[in-house]
Amino acid sequence: MSDFARDSRGEAFERLLEIVDTLRAPDGCPWDRKQTVLTMAPHLIEESYELLEAVEAGVDTDVVEEAGDVMMVVAMICRIAEEAGRFDLGDASRAIAD
Repeated sequence: MSDFARDSRGEAFERLLEIVDTLRAPDGCPWDRKQTVLTMAPHLIEESYELLEAVEAGVDTDVVEEAGDVMMVVAMICRIAEEAGRFDLGDASRAIAD
């Protein structure tokens, strides 16, 4: 196990990615399976506004929940793109880190 995976943040993020993979699997959620990068884009905007509202309200539990929703949409978009051979979450992570 990598040092990243041992870290609680890494473990939580790996769990999120496992959930996304499960939802997109052939026997996964029908709604999630039919989504495309394009159909997921409006959810990114919606969830970002909800995160903004939570931040402005100053309720940390709401901020945590809405930040997770944004992360889920980003992870889903990257997973869908990965399936199409376009890019993946690693590419997005490297791009911002670089």
